[in-house]
Amino acid sequence: MWRILIVEDDEIIARTIAEHLSQWGYDTCVIKDFEHVLDEFGSFNPQLVLMDISLPFYNGYHWCSKIRNISSVPVIFLSSMSDNMNIVMAMNMGGDDFITKPFDLNVLTAKIQAMLRRTYSFDNETHIIECRGGILNINNQTFFYGDNKIELTRNEYKILQCLMEKKGSAVERETIIEKLWESDDFVDDNTLTVNITRLRKKLENAGLKDYIQTRKGIGYIIED
Repeated sequence: MWRILIVEDDEIIARTIAEHLSQWGYDTCVIKDFEHVLDEFGSFNPQLVLMDISLPFYNGYHWCSKIRNISSVPVIFLSSMSDNMNIVMAMNMGGDDFITKPFDLNVLTAKIQAMLRRTYSFDNETHIIECRGGILNINNQTFFYGDNKIELTRNEYKILQCLMEKKGSAVERETIIEKLWESDDFVDDNTLTVNITRLRKKLENAGLKDYIQTRKGIGYIIED
């Protein structure tokens, strides 16, 4: 089932779109918290975004650029601000299409279907994991928190992936070591401790204090 995120502050329009797309078998999520759109994007991990321009707190251009920092998911702008300047701005900020309000729901559906076919015909879907505002992109092995891109070593990336995939559950040290052993690097218990310490420092410097917690006698956990 295709997942579509709807970033539209007009509740009637958003609800109408969601209900219509649900009839076509799409899984939709309507944004409620317009101050933290990126968090919802990370949690829902959509395959397409419908984006209004005029929104509370930050406009659609802002959120489109934030999404582009972490994902290549297609973004279709929906707006009555259809002058050439706004259309050009939408494309320059990373938008993939622009639909002028008011629009026919069947036309919108046809455009969504065409965009999904073009984007995912070669199985190049972006896979991301979100937890407490941290977003890990599996495709390009990058990690973002807010505006901060945190540079990771190969081992640090694998540690985060292992913990975030099991977020909310403690992961045994042996399990993480086995994950790191997939490379040619020698990894033992002491090596894991050193990598965890360095990773925690990077996360703390970016504002994620106590992101990775120790479960004594077990291993580590990232609380959901």
